[in-house]
Amino acid sequence: VASRDSASWERRDRRSMAASTLWFSLLLAAASAGRATALWPWPQYIKTSDWSYTIVPHTFQFQYHKSSAAQVGCSVLDEAFQRYRDLLFGSVTLHFRHRVEKWHISEKNSLVVLVVTPGCDQLPSLESVENYTLTINDEQCFLLSETVWGALRGLETFSQLIWKSPEGTFYINRTEIEDFPRFPHRGLLLDTSRHYLPLASILDTLDVMAYNKFNVFHWHLVDDSSFPYESFTFPDLTKKGSYNPSTHIYTARDVKEVIEYARLRGIRVLAEFDTPGHTQSWGPGVPGLLTPCYSGSQPSGTFGPVNPTLNYTYEFMSTFFSEISSVFPDFYLHLGGDEVDFTCWKSNPDIQNFMKQKGFGKDFKKLESFYIQTLLGIVSGYGKGYVVWQEVFDNKVKVRPDTIIQVWREEIPVKYMKEMELVTLAGFRALLSAPWYLNHITYGPDWKEVYMVEPLAFEGTPEQKALVIGGEACMWGEYVDSTNLVPRLWCVGWRLLSPLHR
Repeated sequence: VASRDSASWERRDRRSMAASTLWFSLLLAAASAGRATALWPWPQYIKTSDWSYTIVPHTFQFQYHKSSAAQVGCSVLDEAFQRYRDLLFGSVTLHFRHRVEKWHISEKNSLVVLVVTPGCDQLPSLESVENYTLTINDEQCFLLSETVWGALRGLETFSQLIWKSPEGTFYINRTEIEDFPRFPHRGLLLDTSRHYLPLASILDTLDVMAYNKFNVFHWHLVDDSSFPYESFTFPDLTKKGSYNPSTHIYTARDVKEVIEYARLRGIRVLAEFDTPGHTQSWGPGVPGLLTPCYSGSQPSGTFGPVNPTLNYTYEFMSTFFSEISSVFPDFYLHLGGDEVDFTCWKSNPDIQNFMKQKGFGKDFKKLESFYIQTLLGIVSGYGKGYVVWQEVFDNKVKVRPDTIIQVWREEIPVKYMKEMELVTLAGFRALLSAPWYLNHITYGPDWKEVYMVEPLAFEGTPEQKALVIGGEACMWGEYVDSTNLVPRLWCVGWRLLSPLHR
């Protein structure tokens, strides 16, 4: 335990240095766009001027308003105050020399924060209110928000307003901002199965998500390639399904750290365990779970998707998702449901007999629907909501009205905007990911296409468009690991938070 704690502190030090370096690089790049308007993403309303106030690092403080529902002891904001002080000023405080320059009017030595609603110990949710107002004028620097989550977004904006002159003086311009996110779900999917991502890389990513006001970390934990999630109910899943059960896993302690690290930045953790396909790594640890494939009349020795015909399958899923529901506190779980290859099911005589008994004929989509409907019932029984990939909707699986459908296919069977139309026409909430697969690399300035995406550009009523809750950038792991992760992620945040015509 001692060595692990030591490694943890060393990792934190390295992470802090990496995050600070990245943050100041972003800040310097933004500064070239203009002193008072280098904001990312862009707020809903901003009024600013060239009139500037100095900020002296060694006297500057973040303070709670006496009427704020959040006060000293609120971990979310206490830690955010220290985090932003370190990011903005670092060691500058010790070496700062006060210089008066021609546009200086007065010093600003504090940002006063007033939060209206209590909730420091809660988790962010899909319904979290993130609006805030930020006022920088002769009288005050004042941040007003309904919740601590809005205060976090306002602190990020405040940090981006501060700039440093060539002479080394810190300034902030007179500014008024009213801001709220355009969409409540602004997510990033990371695939930690195909390439294992070290815990430090995930935490660094959460930092940069916070800088860009993303609020959902979609954690695609496991897939065909590996099963790095350490299950305490079925430990063989990890022992036999991970790349290395000693080094390439996420322990219960790791998962808790990710969830709390994300919470302190106003980020939800949406865990995905995709079935019945994408489950090859599950098989070695749970004999009998996967379908035996046949070559003619004999087993071929290979295995396909989860076997949907056995009671054992559902007993296993019930126990496993009971664990998952307790480990991941967000109301929603992502249950996958995409890309199920029917070839193995078609070859298996037991599957064929089951299909006849159920009256499914040769329609294997009905068999898939049978499995998924049963699984959704299991998960619902644990008081969880669920997100699924669009195939669940396309295959006409009966799902609850509050199901969230994630649209990811660009052209097949229909273009993604048509799919958005169909999903919302059926009354389901929709997430858009199809145009934001960041692991798809092309030549030329393809980044422009990210900014040109409009999630509501489909034929539909205002009621339909109100069902679009946001979108996610997806970073799948076939060609991505910790060495090239961060630079690809951040364009989507602008489109999901900023006004339509920015």
